[in-house]
Amino acid sequence: MTTAPPVYVPLVTPFTASGAVALDALEALARGLLADGAAGLLALGTTGEPESLEPDERAAVAGVVGRVCREAGAYFALGVGSGRDLGPWPVEPDALLATVPAFVRPGEAGVVAHFTALAARSRLPLIVYHVPYRTGQPLSARALRTLAAIPGVTGVKYAAGGIDAETVDLLGDHPAGFAVLAGDDVFAPALLALGATGVIAASAHLDTAAWVSLAATGDRALGHRLAARAAGLFREPNPTVIKAALHAEGRIPTAGVRPPLLPASPESLAALPPAVRPAARLGT
Repeated sequence: MTTAPPVYVPLVTPFTASGAVALDALEALARGLLADGAAGLLALGTTGEPESLEPDERAAVAGVVGRVCREAGAYFALGVGSGRDLGPWPVEPDALLATVPAFVRPGEAGVVAHFTALAARSRLPLIVYHVPYRTGQPLSARALRTLAAIPGVTGVKYAAGGIDAETVDLLGDHPAGFAVLAGDDVFAPALLALGATGVIAASAHLDTAAWVSLAATGDRALGHRLAARAAGLFREPNPTVIKAALHAEGRIPTAGVRPPLLPASPESLAALPPAVRPAARLGT
């Protein structure tokens, strides 16, 4: 029996009306997502606004999410930016998500050297966050296979901003034991069809069960619905619309974000496609 690709949710960081981190709401949100079928959670990814959090707030967020995952027997990953701070953390994660160095564009050889050094320093497995429209550094399928050969590098969050020949090359022959996790929500259904081994989807905050159903069934109609919904949730900088939607559902106390982000407009929330249900419940 084959196992369905896992769906992981990169958590938002909820805030109270006074602007503090709402740890109780974070815990309830984390428990709800796991109950809805998510295989694990990522704390302090870019969706969690980590650069706007103080060190004690980051530690508190990591502690809450890690504890919830450990109690549920779920996968727990932690975003560490480009890897300057590798812990220790209140709850030890299963893996650390580290971005390709941004802005400096070190070239593929420089990226490989960076992750070689990072893996040598880290006690925990590393997942490479490949997101060239944010970092400015593209990576070929060949470079990703070279990264996969580094001891301690166990996967990639693949968010290349589309699907091209390099994507097809990588997914057609990706290294054994190296997870290729679809990280662009709009393209994630297509990446699953091409062979992605899992998903890290911020939009799965709102449609968790449907994303789990898609990963298990590959239902194309469901994938189209989820892609359209994801496009609406990313109409403004992430996670502003997702937070607005979660607040509208009463799942977090405010839709607040911290600068430099601004709250989502009411128009973006109103324009969202309707919630997506698993195909069997849609009658398709």
